[in-house]
Amino acid sequence: QVQLVESGGGSVQAGGSLRLSCAFSGGIFRRYGMGWFRQAPGKEREFVAGINWSGGATHYADSVKGRFFISRDNYKNTTSLQMTRLKPEDTAVYACAADEYAYGRTWSDYDYRGQGTHVTVSS
Repeated sequence: QVQLVESGGGSVQAGGSLRLSCAFSGGIFRRYGMGWFRQAPGKEREFVAGINWSGGATHYADSVKGRFFISRDNYKNTTSLQMTRLKPEDTAVYACAADEYAYGRTWSDYDYRGQGTHVTVSS
Protein backbone atom coordinates (compact mmCIF):
# COMPACT_ATOMS: atom_id res chain seq x y z
CA GLN A 1 0.00 0.00 0.00
CA VAL A 2 1.36 3.38 -1.01
CA GLN A 3 2.06 5.76 1.83
CA LEU A 4 2.94 9.44 1.65
CA VAL A 5 4.54 11.34 4.51
CA GLU A 6 5.16 15.06 4.38
CA SER A 7 7.78 16.96 6.31
CA GLY A 8 9.40 20.38 6.44
CA GLY A 9 6.51 22.53 7.58
CA GLY A 10 6.92 25.22 10.19
CA SER A 11 6.64 28.90 10.91
CA VAL A 12 8.36 31.59 8.90
CA GLN A 13 8.11 35.32 8.42
CA ALA A 14 6.74 36.82 5.26
CA GLY A 15 9.36 36.92 2.54
CA GLY A 16 11.05 33.81 3.84
CA SER A 17 11.42 30.33 2.37
CA LEU A 18 10.56 26.77 3.30
CA ARG A 19 11.15 23.43 1.62
CA LEU A 20 8.55 20.71 1.99
CA SER A 21 9.28 17.07 1.27
CA CYS A 22 7.03 14.10 0.62
CA ALA A 23 8.36 10.58 1.12
CA PHE A 24 6.72 7.89 -1.00
CA SER A 25 6.73 4.19 -0.05
CA GLY A 26 4.89 1.01 -0.86
CA GLY A 27 4.89 1.30 -4.64
CA ILE A 28 6.92 2.17 -7.73
CA PHE A 29 7.39 5.91 -7.40
CA ARG A 30 8.30 6.62 -11.01
CA ARG A 31 4.89 5.36 -12.12
CA TYR A 32 3.13 8.21 -10.34
CA GLY A 33 2.50 11.82 -11.06
CA MET A 34 2.66 13.88 -7.89
CA GLY A 35 0.79 16.92 -6.68
CA TRP A 36 0.86 19.36 -3.79
CA PHE A 37 -2.32 20.80 -2.37
CA ARG A 38 -3.07 23.12 0.52
CA GLN A 39 -5.97 23.96 2.75
CA ALA A 40 -6.16 27.13 4.79
CA PRO A 41 -8.41 27.40 7.85
CA GLY A 42 -12.02 27.86 6.80
CA LYS A 43 -11.22 27.48 3.11
CA GLU A 44 -11.48 24.74 0.53
CA ARG A 45 -8.46 22.69 -0.43
CA GLU A 46 -6.69 24.05 -3.48
CA PHE A 47 -4.14 22.80 -5.96
CA VAL A 48 -0.63 24.19 -5.61
CA ALA A 49 1.66 22.33 -8.01
CA GLY A 50 1.95 19.11 -10.00
CA ILE A 51 4.78 17.17 -11.60
CA ASN A 52 4.72 14.27 -14.03
CA TRP A 53 6.40 10.90 -13.49
CA SER A 54 9.76 11.93 -14.95
CA GLY A 55 9.90 15.46 -13.61
CA GLY A 56 9.90 16.81 -17.14
CA ALA A 57 6.57 18.58 -16.85
CA THR A 58 5.20 20.76 -14.09
CA HIS A 59 2.33 23.13 -13.57
CA TYR A 60 1.33 25.56 -10.85
CA ALA A 61 -1.55 27.51 -9.43
CA ASP A 62 -1.41 31.13 -10.54
CA SER A 63 -1.12 32.23 -6.92
CA VAL A 64 2.25 30.51 -6.46
CA LYS A 65 3.73 30.65 -9.96
CA GLY A 66 7.24 32.05 -9.87
CA ARG A 67 7.51 31.62 -6.08
CA PHE A 68 7.03 27.87 -5.56
CA PHE A 69 8.93 25.12 -7.35
CA ILE A 70 8.06 21.43 -7.41
CA SER A 71 10.64 18.73 -8.05
CA ARG A 72 11.14 15.01 -7.59
CA ASP A 73 13.92 12.50 -7.07
CA ASN A 74 13.03 9.11 -8.51
CA TYR A 75 16.01 7.50 -6.80
CA LYS A 76 15.08 8.74 -3.34
CA ASN A 77 11.32 8.35 -3.91
CA THR A 78 10.63 11.90 -2.83
CA THR A 79 8.95 14.97 -4.17
CA SER A 80 9.66 18.44 -2.85
CA LEU A 81 8.06 21.85 -2.86
CA GLN A 82 10.45 24.76 -2.56
CA MET A 83 8.51 27.78 -1.37
CA THR A 84 10.04 31.23 -1.65
CA ARG A 85 8.84 34.78 -1.03
CA LEU A 86 6.19 33.41 1.28
CA LYS A 87 3.13 35.46 2.09
CA PRO A 88 0.72 35.28 5.04
CA GLU A 89 -1.93 33.99 2.63
CA ASP A 90 0.26 30.93 2.01
CA THR A 91 -0.54 29.77 5.55
CA ALA A 92 -2.18 26.35 5.26
CA VAL A 93 -1.81 22.62 5.71
CA TYR A 94 0.14 21.33 2.72
CA ALA A 95 -0.33 17.76 1.54
CA CYS A 96 1.11 15.71 -1.28
CA ALA A 97 -0.76 13.23 -3.43
CA ALA A 98 0.11 10.50 -5.95
CA ASP A 99 -1.75 9.65 -9.14
CA GLU A 100 -0.78 6.70 -11.33
CA TYR A 101 -2.06 8.32 -14.53
CA ALA A 102 -1.83 12.09 -14.22
CA TYR A 103 -0.78 15.03 -12.08
CA GLY A 104 -3.85 17.20 -12.28
CA ARG A 105 -5.54 19.89 -10.23
CA THR A 106 -8.26 17.84 -8.54
CA TRP A 107 -7.57 16.34 -5.12
CA SER A 108 -10.12 13.55 -5.46
CA ASP A 109 -8.55 12.32 -8.72
CA TYR A 110 -5.39 11.27 -6.93
CA ASP A 111 -5.00 7.65 -5.88
CA TYR A 112 -3.15 8.33 -2.63
CA ARG A 113 -2.94 11.37 -0.34
CA GLY A 114 -0.82 12.35 2.62
CA GLN A 115 -1.93 13.79 5.92
CA GLY A 116 -0.19 17.11 5.47
CA THR A 117 2.25 19.42 7.20
CA HIS A 118 1.48 22.85 8.64
CA VAL A 119 2.96 26.04 7.22
CA THR A 120 2.44 29.33 9.01
CA VAL A 121 3.62 32.61 7.51
CA SER A 122 3.55 35.64 9.77
CA SER A 123 3.56 39.24 8.62
